[in-house]
Amino acid sequence: MREAIPEQARKGRGAVGNPAGRFEQTERVAVDDGWWVPEDDDLTRNLQTKIRPDAARSVITRNQSPDIPFDRSVNPYRGCEHGCVYCFARPSHAFLDLSPGLDFETRIFFKEHAASLLEKELRKPNYTPAPMALGVNTDCYQPAERDLKITRSILEVLQAFNHPFSIITKSAGILRDLDILTAMAKRNLVHVMISVTTLDRDLAGKMEPRAATPDRRLKTMQALNEAGVPTGVLASPMIPGLNDNEIENILDACAEAGAVQAAYLLLRLPYELKDMFNDWLEAHYPDRARHVLSLIRQCRSGNLNNSEFGQRFTGEGPYAEIIRRRFHVAQKKLSIPERVLDLDCSQFEAPLANGDQMGLF
Repeated sequence: MREAIPEQARKGRGAVGNPAGRFEQTERVAVDDGWWVPEDDDLTRNLQTKIRPDAARSVITRNQSPDIPFDRSVNPYRGCEHGCVYCFARPSHAFLDLSPGLDFETRIFFKEHAASLLEKELRKPNYTPAPMALGVNTDCYQPAERDLKITRSILEVLQAFNHPFSIITKSAGILRDLDILTAMAKRNLVHVMISVTTLDRDLAGKMEPRAATPDRRLKTMQALNEAGVPTGVLASPMIPGLNDNEIENILDACAEAGAVQAAYLLLRLPYELKDMFNDWLEAHYPDRARHVLSLIRQCRSGNLNNSEFGQRFTGEGPYAEIIRRRFHVAQKKLSIPERVLDLDCSQFEAPLANGDQMGLF
């Protein structure tokens, strides 16, 4: 029997493999046929990003989760080239019959008509405004945005309607849209959170290979705050035994960058992500893989994931409580308040559409 080719880390990519999604009926395994040479791996050299349109019929995603501070969001993209190995959205690629692994970071779908679809939904007579979240599942400022400008077109619609929104990103690309953000911030219509997972550039390069470096994220946070755009830090995810030792340093650095709010999330490993994260640990940190997984289980009732409301974002048990206390002590010491989406929804108003007549009064 031919031996399976071992999975290996690939430069510039987060996942170390491309496992089949949970809905696929077959699973592909690469085997050594005698011609494979590790130093000349075609997959390593030719793994290129492919970007395709997504024929979405609507763009606003609703949720009724009691532990999420917003009830609606817009995700301009499916998949994310940042390649963050821990991304909880990875399993969503299984619905496209693609792998949550390398497919997630190399097969990117963009919502080509997102702006027009959003405008159509905002014009509905029964629409009631509430803060709109961008960048919840995948980063709305990932590399594809530089050319496609889908996020930019969405912000232009939200600005035209005076619709409040929040953004979560780890990209310096958000600075391109300072003109819209600063104008909206003056009317309390925008709030930004920069995701800072680690200050260790080496760890960041392995864990989130195509995202902005930690230093660049801090500079982005500072630039936004100096421009009058209220920007905080989302220390997420905290991974027991891997980056949780940085909690205080992360908050201290973000306080210097002017962070106005702070929040954290514990690592989540839904569906296929559990095995993928384990493979990543074995590839990059084999000496501490068992310890990290043991600490995660201590925070998840003996499992690697717990999807219960109220526990999925912060975990439970003594170790999770230590993380929570350390974060809040550091937060209090630095006088950084917790995350609150206190945006003004009263300014929402649909602008005149093409062909509409102005009223007499």
